[in-house]
Amino acid sequence: MSKVVILSGSPSTQSRLYGLINYTTEQLQQAGAETTLLNVADLPAEDLVQANFNSPEITTALALIAAADAIIVASPVYKAAYSGLLKIFLDLIPQEGLRGKPVLPLFIGGTLAHLLVIDYALKPVLNALGGRHILGGVYALDQWVERLPDGAYGLSEELAVRLDRSVKELNELLRG
Repeated sequence: MSKVVILSGSPSTQSRLYGLINYTTEQLQQAGAETTLLNVADLPAEDLVQANFNSPEITTALALIAAADAIIVASPVYKAAYSGLLKIFLDLIPQEGLRGKPVLPLFIGGTLAHLLVIDYALKPVLNALGGRHILGGVYALDQWVERLPDGAYGLSEELAVRLDRSVKELNELLRG
């Protein structure tokens, strides 16, 4: 069974980003993958900011990344880049911490003007961490994700198709 860690850099659990995360998690689990959601916002802020590698929570989070077969990096877009919360965690991952792991970026933003944030802001950092198989990723607009009354999320048909395609590609890589 493949282990996939979904790394969320959203400071809010109310973000529409969780529509993408939840949908992708369901697809991966249906395909037989074991998924773990790692919300960076749940880690102790002081330990993150001070790069406290002796923190039990930071140690556990980094161990999840190390043990994963694949990583999904998810973030809202702020000021034409991924969240600072995500960056502060990525800075804690060892230099070769993503080597051999496929990485699937999932991003959400308010405008198509930030469509290239994955290519120009995130991919160089993932590459510096040893990530060599970085999938194209999915960039979604906020308006493509609807908050439903029951707390779930509805996705536009186009977004669901793009997520399905990306998850299929990730699953193919995991199967070798």
